[in-house]
Amino acid sequence: MTKKTRPPASGTAKRSKAGGKSRRVAAPRRTRPEAATRAISASARKTTAPNGAKSAIRRLRAQLAQALARIDELQASADTDFLLEIPNRRGFERELQRAISFIKRYSTSGALIVLDVDRLKPINDAHGHAAGDQVLKTIIGELLSHVRASDVIGRLGGDEFALLLWNLSETDARAKAALLEQAVDRLSFSFHGHTISAGASAGIAMLGPHAEAAKALEEADRAMYVRKAQRRHET
Repeated sequence: MTKKTRPPASGTAKRSKAGGKSRRVAAPRRTRPEAATRAISASARKTTAPNGAKSAIRRLRAQLAQALARIDELQASADTDFLLEIPNRRGFERELQRAISFIKRYSTSGALIVLDVDRLKPINDAHGHAAGDQVLKTIIGELLSHVRASDVIGRLGGDEFALLLWNLSETDARAKAALLEQAVDRLSFSFHGHTISAGASAGIAMLGPHAEAAKALEEADRAMYVRKAQRRHET
């Protein structure tokens, strides 16, 4: 009678002979459905994680750009006179320092004019600060019409202004200062039926290879007060 041989059961080992010795051969393992699901989910997470990281990076870059833009806005506002929309003292001194550095490096020249508005306080006292503000706005508009786009006008404080002018000889700078005085003197303003005028006194300092910002401002300021005294005697 032939003896029947059973097939090996699933999950059990088969015996084989190799070199007269028997060894166990592991049967193939079956993958459970839930294990396959977990493997697919893990693979999906690995695939989507980089995309999520890229999205986060893009978001952070956008936030950084917004923050930098806001910093620029705050920096600009800190250096600007809100009433006249020109550099304030801090902003003008920064521009002056840059100009002097450029002049020293490239052996160019420039001029600094300090200009003080005359009779602004009586205008404020008689007609109010709104009238004084209007006078200042008109004067700045007039000054801007007499300078180049590369020149800079700043408000040092109150009724005192400074102009940074490029590539002028001392003769040209003095002529420019006189022209600016005359331009402001010609302006007239009407408040409550009264026509008034202001006027301006200007002093200069030349900017050369050995210029320093603080000393140049002091020199131009002293020259302006000398000129103001002269104008008082002239009237």
